[in-house]
Amino acid sequence: MRFEMYRDTVGEYRWRLKHENGNVIADSGEGYRKAVDCRHGIMIITSLPGTTPVVDMTTQYAEPELENSERW
Repeated sequence: MRFEMYRDTVGEYRWRLKHENGNVIADSGEGYRKAVDCRHGIMIITSLPGTTPVVDMTTQYAEPELENSERW
């Protein structure tokens, strides 16, 4: 996989994460005026620990994961 930084049609910087097969599996979702801000977005993604929680938003009453299994 690799991150690609590019400019969109209005000249803003964006990033996308591409799989080896060429499929885009993630993107910035917004444009950045400065390249450094775009790179910062990539750095945030690459610095996430492997324990970042996954929240299933497909359930009707999705709620965020809470520490120590605490629920409302």
